[in-house]
Amino acid sequence: MIPLYEDNHVIIVYKESGEIVQGDKTGDTPLSDIVKAYLKEKYQKPGNVFLGVVHRLDRPVSGLVIFARTSKALSRLNEMFRVGDIHKTYWAITQSAPSENEGELEHWLVRNERQNKSYAYTREVPGSKRAVLRYRQLAQGEHYSLLEVTLLTGRHHQIRCQLAAMGCPIKGDLKYGAHRSNPDGSISLMSRRVEFLHPVSKQPISVEAPLPVDSLWTKF
Repeated sequence: MIPLYEDNHVIIVYKESGEIVQGDKTGDTPLSDIVKAYLKEKYQKPGNVFLGVVHRLDRPVSGLVIFARTSKALSRLNEMFRVGDIHKTYWAITQSAPSENEGELEHWLVRNERQNKSYAYTREVPGSKRAVLRYRQLAQGEHYSLLEVTLLTGRHHQIRCQLAAMGCPIKGDLKYGAHRSNPDGSISLMSRRVEFLHPVSKQPISVEAPLPVDSLWTKF
């Protein structure tokens, strides 16, 4: 966990792949508890530390996670996420290059809870939710492509599912068609940048995640 932005109402941290944002059945220590412990120690806070979770990243995904430090910020950030006022940009390393360098993908996604997987359809079907993203290719290597993805909706496994439906599964993402796993169990998807107006001060915030050193990310 690396803090990248911090004030009285908001903290934005870098999540390593493999970390969970909130507690689950594994019993592993979640990122939210790690951030609480960091704040308690840094500010010598007595008692419990308030920390609101406003969004999540899948466990094998790395990158930026926003937390609220006050109830006022939490309610406002929740509403900002709901209406799309928080802009999130992702980077993905994919097995294949898209047929077009940039474009917009629209699918109807159906979530299978038992499989923890989403399925993409080209038209609305029962139980589906509309999913839209924009992508552009930033670089192409001998075996992989680097795509920048902007989410216009927030659905379960949206980027993973939609890129796979386009024929460009994310490197390491066996669930959505990658040929092989990454050695560390991660998938090559990163929450690279977040941009929004501060929920209290209304000042613009823009934070970018660092790239892992000595990795395929930096080779691009």
